[in-house]
Amino acid sequence: MKNLQIHIEVSPKLYLKNPDSSDLGRKIVSNSIEMIDELGFEAFTFKKLGIKIASPESSIYRYFENKHILLIYVTSWYWSWTEYQLVFATANIDSPVERLKRSIKILTQPIKVDNSFSHINEVLLHDIIITESAKTYHTKEVGNENKKGYFKAYKLVVQRISDMVLEVNPTFEFPHMLISTVIEGAHQQRYFAEHLPALTDSKKGKDSISEFYTKMVLEVVK
Repeated sequence: MKNLQIHIEVSPKLYLKNPDSSDLGRKIVSNSIEMIDELGFEAFTFKKLGIKIASPESSIYRYFENKHILLIYVTSWYWSWTEYQLVFATANIDSPVERLKRSIKILTQPIKVDNSFSHINEVLLHDIIITESAKTYHTKEVGNENKKGYFKAYKLVVQRISDMVLEVNPTFEFPHMLISTVIEGAHQQRYFAEHLPALTDSKKGKDSISEFYTKMVLEVVK
């Protein structure tokens, strides 16, 4: 994927002006990711971002209504990028079990920077997904935002892999519950491995988290 230049689509409902349409827009997104990762979402503000990128705060508001919508935008970008990886990794694979295994690995493995997207640091963005993404839907407005399609990218990833689960076992009752549990659980285990290692069995030099969730899914789906 290193030599490919791929465009990741994000819902137009999540921006006032497409940030991918200008150097300033891409600068806003890339620096937002860096600052949210460094400061945390609560301490991050458009005023601080404007100082960092040497642009008026008002220029940021031309792209995003507020920082909450910006957070949904970057998390949606991440899930659209994940779906692209899923499509790429499972194309021309005939075995449903192998497609499912490859997909679970993509959901749970450590993230590496994808050079197809020069303005996005996927490693930092993954850290934000782990620590901050729940704040996009743990709000009083989640119902209205869901109706507007703000979380479509995440739901498409869950749906795609849920369909793979049903290919392996058409009678399995809980595909969406299983896959959303794998995603959220793997993120939590990555966080535990870094900050609270007594709560996980992750080992250095071994991708124990991917191994655990792959085994769990295959055993449960049988």
